[in-house]
Amino acid sequence: MQEYDLESMSRKLSKYIDQNRWYHTQGVRFMSAALAMAHGADLKKAELAGLLHDCAKCISDSKKIKICDKNGIAITDVERNNPFLLHAKVGAYIARVKYGVTEPDVLDAIRYHTTGRPGMTPLEQIVFIADYIEPRRNKSRHLPEIRKMAFRDLNECCYLILKDMLLYLNSKSGQIDSNTQDAYAFYEEVHDERRD
Repeated sequence: MQEYDLESMSRKLSKYIDQNRWYHTQGVRFMSAALAMAHGADLKKAELAGLLHDCAKCISDSKKIKICDKNGIAITDVERNNPFLLHAKVGAYIARVKYGVTEPDVLDAIRYHTTGRPGMTPLEQIVFIADYIEPRRNKSRHLPEIRKMAFRDLNECCYLILKDMLLYLNSKSGQIDSNTQDAYAFYEEVHDERRD
């Protein structure tokens, strides 16, 4: 992996996101690093992906759509109706173009940190989990259990998070991204196989 100046990137990023997002980003950055250490994943890649995971979060929805349309980034019907979901795809694009990230696995970890996907790599799982459990998060009543599991078993933790997400999204009766549904089905199967 090429060397990145994370502190310089961090200063640059701070100009493009609001203060709450900044604190969240630092939480995800260091939680990603901690999870990488716990699970033997690449520490530098985890910290880099954690740092840049929300680099497009504060871009307006209309601008996210324009960036996707201009750069051939596919938009699903669910994303077009809920353009806030595009920040992950646009974030992967911005990480590559604006911050010079070239590692496909880091870009994929950014791209799938919100929805997840079936068969995530350990790096993708780490950033997906870190985004959900970082210390400033407090919206899920299952967080204590999920936080403990994060350091024990990435697959089981992804299952618990996706289950939690779908319960929440179904209660809101909104549209659900197919990646999230497919990811839940995948990790539910992994969960069920272990119980047999």
